[in-house]
Amino acid sequence: MTLVETEAIRTERLALLPLRVEYAEEMAGALSDESLYTFTGGTPPTVADLSIRYQRQLAGPPDKSASWHNWVLRRHEAPGLIGYVQATVSPSAYGLVGEIAWVVAPAFQGHGYAKEAARGLVGWLVSHDVPTVIAHVHPDHAASAAVAAAAGLTPTARLQAAEVRWRLHLRPTIALPQETRHQAGKNRHQVA
Repeated sequence: MTLVETEAIRTERLALLPLRVEYAEEMAGALSDESLYTFTGGTPPTVADLSIRYQRQLAGPPDKSASWHNWVLRRHEAPGLIGYVQATVSPSAYGLVGEIAWVVAPAFQGHGYAKEAARGLVGWLVSHDVPTVIAHVHPDHAASAAVAAAAGLTPTARLQAAEVRWRLHLRPTIALPQETRHQAGKNRHQVA
């Protein structure tokens, strides 16, 4: 697998900035609302928790055939971080797969920021030859289901840890040489 460097992504209203440990303090504030953990469990992280987590994430996964990509979200028109998106890219029998997740602070929910960030992330993955994108969404989390749908994913029947797997799979297009396309077209229209 070709490992891709995490790079900034720009959407209409957001800058998706590659993760840095220095963001831990600001992100601790953005992630401090207990309601963020209703479906995922856990508690708000401290600055120290996030510093350790970010160091681990920046070091990358133990399985070097995979890669971790993490971004924080900043609005263009205002200072302050409002959430994050992330993707784990790994090989599969069907090509590269990007497993994504998103979190937006409650004060900024309901404005389409998560949808916009998720669409930007999916676009970035596809532009880096990742044809399959998945996300896991709690079946009762309607807002996250709406984000997944807005990013082009559709729900599957598969459950993982009581969450519904959502999936987008873009079939690769194989370019045929001009002569082969012409011959294939001739054969297709001939009656045996």
